Amino acid sequence: MRLALGLSCVLACSMFACNSGGGGGGDDSSGSPDAGDPPPPTNGFQIRTPDIQLEAGQEVTYCYYTTLTGLTADGGIKRWSSEMTPGSHHLIVFFESSANKPDGTLEKDCGFGVSGVNLPIWTYSAQTPTQEMVMPDGIGMQVSAGQHVMVQMHYLNTDPNQAKTVHVTINGETYPAGTSYTPASAFVSYSDDILIKKPAGTAGSSEHTCAVPAGKTFFTMSTHSHRRSVHTEVRDGDTVVFQSDAWEHPGFADWFAAPHYQFSGQLTYHCDYINDLDQDVTSGDSAKTDEMCMAVGYFYPATQPTFCLDGQTF
Repeated sequence: MRLALGLSCVLACSMFACNSGGGGGGDDSSGSPDAGDPPPPTNGFQIRTPDIQLEAGQEVTYCYYTTLTGLTADGGIKRWSSEMTPGSHHLIVFFESSANKPDGTLEKDCGFGVSGVNLPIWTYSAQTPTQEMVMPDGIGMQVSAGQHVMVQMHYLNTDPNQAKTVHVTINGETYPAGTSYTPASAFVSYSDDILIKKPAGTAGSSEHTCAVPAGKTFFTMSTHSHRRSVHTEVRDGDTVVFQSDAWEHPGFADWFAAPHYQFSGQLTYHCDYINDLDQDVTSGDSAKTDEMCMAVGYFYPATQPTFCLDGQTF
């Protein structure tokens, strides 16, 4: 998930690729279901990634590409849910405006998968084995029939002696066909300039402030970082709206009761670190050797997602 400043102009050119409407039912599973997989929703879709052999102590990122064939019409997702087998660290679902890879492609050591101006759109993420995100009443995330999807999966097998077979299963439950809803989308911030100096034991931090579009109402917010992180927080001015000392499972701030939450115009995200390596640590994918500092929230009304890179909002 490493970003570069060169993505800024790409992001400004191509932020969204979905439409509104009603939902259908279906199963876009490519792997073989097993007894532990949840059933697909009555309205919506399911994605099950192929089984992957994860060796003892291995850390790796895979991307799985598919097209949602189960939806018969455009729809509004009212509930995301996911299950990750042991060995999974996190998953991110991206929507794409066109197919970057043929359906069924499983790509190792992948990033965002950018091709031309087709920048994948962060849509849903999970950091716990079982997770869900339920929209407030009347709120939905837009999904198109035939939507192209990339699922990024970060695996970290902490068992030094035993291999694991891993996959993820993702359900997107949509409103019944013809239901009106207000569209929602993601607010994603990322620090590409992290530098935690060596030696081990050295403290470091990353902080940026992002402009929040006026009139946007948030209903959930969290952070994402790696194992050197000892504290993360999101602030609205001087007010801390979310904080966590648990890098792997930071939790969420949820505002499901109206009027939900509106920032005063700016969002500040901050991460504190203690280096555990005898080398400098910078921004990057690896939970073993790199770090991240991100704030991820969801807001409405949304015509497109909002992205903030090192304090610059697009």
